[in-house]
Amino acid sequence: MKILVLNCGSSSIKYKLFDMDTRTVMAQGGVEKIGLADSFLQVKLPNGEKVKIEQAMPEHTVGIQLILNSLIDEKIGCLQSLDEINAVGHRVVHGGEKFNQSVVITPEVKEMIVKCIELAPLHNPANLKGIEAIEKTLPTVPQVAVFDTAFHQTMPDEAYMYALPYELYEKYAIRRYGFHGTSHRYVSARVCEFLGVDPAGKKIITAHIGNGGSCTAICDGKSMDTSMGLTPVEGLMMGTRSGDLDLGAATYIMDKENLNTAEFSNLVNKKSGLMGVSGVSSDARDIDNAIKEGNKRADLARRMFIYRVKKYIGAYAAALNGVDMVVFTGGIGENDTYIRGEIAKGLEYLGATIDQAKNDSIRGEEAIISTPDSKVTVCVIPTDEEWMIASDTMHLV
Repeated sequence: MKILVLNCGSSSIKYKLFDMDTRTVMAQGGVEKIGLADSFLQVKLPNGEKVKIEQAMPEHTVGIQLILNSLIDEKIGCLQSLDEINAVGHRVVHGGEKFNQSVVITPEVKEMIVKCIELAPLHNPANLKGIEAIEKTLPTVPQVAVFDTAFHQTMPDEAYMYALPYELYEKYAIRRYGFHGTSHRYVSARVCEFLGVDPAGKKIITAHIGNGGSCTAICDGKSMDTSMGLTPVEGLMMGTRSGDLDLGAATYIMDKENLNTAEFSNLVNKKSGLMGVSGVSSDARDIDNAIKEGNKRADLARRMFIYRVKKYIGAYAAALNGVDMVVFTGGIGENDTYIRGEIAKGLEYLGATIDQAKNDSIRGEEAIISTPDSKVTVCVIPTDEEWMIASDTMHLV
């Protein structure tokens, strides 16, 4: 069975084609700069070589058609015919309260995704464009929506409600939804497979930390709390997002800087976090280089970043009444040995003891980085959201 996975952004499309029988990636790549004059498709070949195809792509349908053409191209393709594609799985950012699991896309499902646009105005419209583009180009192929928010629909109401007048929830569904759900679901299940343990009764804290970041408290394989909220700006300090912020500070800044709501949203989503504090970059690697050159603001930004993750892990250990496993994933969680090590060092009170040499040697691979006598098992598990989407799609069609 061959499944195409699409992740459509406002101006980009990432894709992977899986052979589900052999669990292999047949093709992968992405379209960038949709709607701009210099738009292009970049295909990553099995040997690691990258092929760039420049073509004007005024909208998503053209981009998806270019991706499909590349799959059957004589030189860089891997399929004889598009008829070999059995299904298409889509990442959809926001499913609101309507979806607690992945679903086959129907006209009714599309209507509900449209209704969730006001909760994710930057993401859901792009996700819909991808769905509609496949309807035009592969009209007989079944499609599945996999929602970032679905995994967190098991949160109890005391965790997902805001302490605001209740009628705001009734009128506008203002509550915490959480994101990165597909990643948290994958790594929390995978760590149990990796360790050979039953998820039942296990208390797991997953830390997905990259340019975006969130922590999730998981018990019995279910999300009990997560750090992102109504939008992805709540919670951890991120590459360009502020994370948790006093709302009084928000109104104060808006008054002082004469900002409207859109301008303030831009400030906390795109100009804050590591970038805002350091003034250097949103990339942890650039921050590390700046620190080595003696940049004190870069050092402050990294210390703040580490502290916020450590604080959330501690809070979730309390919420779960203990923890069996802590899992690091995401670009920083998988590869930045310094940040990961500094976060893990602060968990001794939980009974977690880190093998520093092991931690320092692990980048982008599954590993236990705690010592054999550690009461809490600390692991690195690279995330694979695309495989999770493909797997859900296979089981539903």
